[in-house]
Amino acid sequence: MRLSIWLSAGIIAGGLAGGAVGAQPAASPGSPPAALPSPAYETAGSITLRAALDAAWQRAVAARESQGQRRRAEADRTAAGSFWAAPPSLELSHRNDRLQSNAGRRETEISVAVPLWLPGQKAARAGTADAAAAQALAAEQVARLRLVGELREAAWQLAALQAEAAQAEIQIQALKQLAADVERRVRAGDLARADLLAAQAELLAASALQSDVSQRLQAARARWTLHTGLAATPDVSVEALEGAPRPAASHLELQLASQSTELARKRVELMRHSRRDAPELTVGVRQDVPGRAESSQGSLVVGLRLPFGTDDRNRPLEAAALAELDVAETHELRLRERLDSDIAAARDAQRSAEAHLDAETARARLLRERASLIDKSFRAGETPLPDQLRALAAASQADSAVARQTAALGLARARLQQALGLLP
Repeated sequence: MRLSIWLSAGIIAGGLAGGAVGAQPAASPGSPPAALPSPAYETAGSITLRAALDAAWQRAVAARESQGQRRRAEADRTAAGSFWAAPPSLELSHRNDRLQSNAGRRETEISVAVPLWLPGQKAARAGTADAAAAQALAAEQVARLRLVGELREAAWQLAALQAEAAQAEIQIQALKQLAADVERRVRAGDLARADLLAAQAELLAASALQSDVSQRLQAARARWTLHTGLAATPDVSVEALEGAPRPAASHLELQLASQSTELARKRVELMRHSRRDAPELTVGVRQDVPGRAESSQGSLVVGLRLPFGTDDRNRPLEAAALAELDVAETHELRLRERLDSDIAAARDAQRSAEAHLDAETARARLLRERASLIDKSFRAGETPLPDQLRALAAASQADSAVARQTAALGLARARLQQALGLLP
């Protein structure tokens, strides 16, 4: 048989040092889980999830997209505050009769054409720009929420591997003491050499498993550093002891969907105030020369250009704006339903993880007590070594299940916070 890597220090180390296996106290059902162990595998420092989010946001592509979206919204807001609906244009014209009668008649005109706002169009465009700016801010918060969701998964995966590494280190130390004790008893003639070979084989197997855990832990740390650019590990002990998270007043994704709907509504309003191209007011001067030896005459030119708004122009624009509004409203409705479903599922998962942890904790307590009794019997020469190893393996597997379930409960709570739309 083969020992599990999750051997308990209280079962093995305590039994070898003190002559009997002392049972470790177990958490009572319903009590918060203990913080995950932090052995020598942990780096020199640790950071909060909020600090990790700030560091990861500086490296994220979504941060650059959010900045660009905000800049576009600010540019639209500036354009909406302009005195003209579009950039003015300069017009130059010159006419003469050189190719016809060549009597010296000339006409030169210079003017400026200024596009004018239609009634209500400027206010509608300003409202659209404000809605776009609000949507850009909401989109940034949602991008940060999605990023912290990735960090929460990575942080709890790293915490679970740190707990596994701690148990592997405990197993190595305990098996070294067990092998030394068996070797002493073999020399004394109390045990057969086959028992010593079994103990040493288990020690070698545990060393191989420890190497595998260390490799997976290093890979998880590399992924964490890739996300955040930081070598410090996340501190999840505070979150592991927190109670049930309280839902926010409004989910961040729901805020974004609401702002997107409002922006689509503002665009429909802008389209209805822009059923024709902008009229142009032209102001200029013209110089006329009737012919040779005649004095020139100057005049002021004022013109107004009024484009027509036909159905061929307006129907496609109106259909596109109304379709965008319909999609935004439907998306917001479906999002509300999905968020309610996700929150309910996350709460159920947390309750299931809590119940599972209570059951594993009680089971581990019973198996530790059983291993303690068998250890006493083994030291009295009444139980063979294989029976003790099986008892220790069962107890250690139960301890490993508690450690894994503690991390699973922490991850379930983190996923509930994510479903509620809470930032650290």
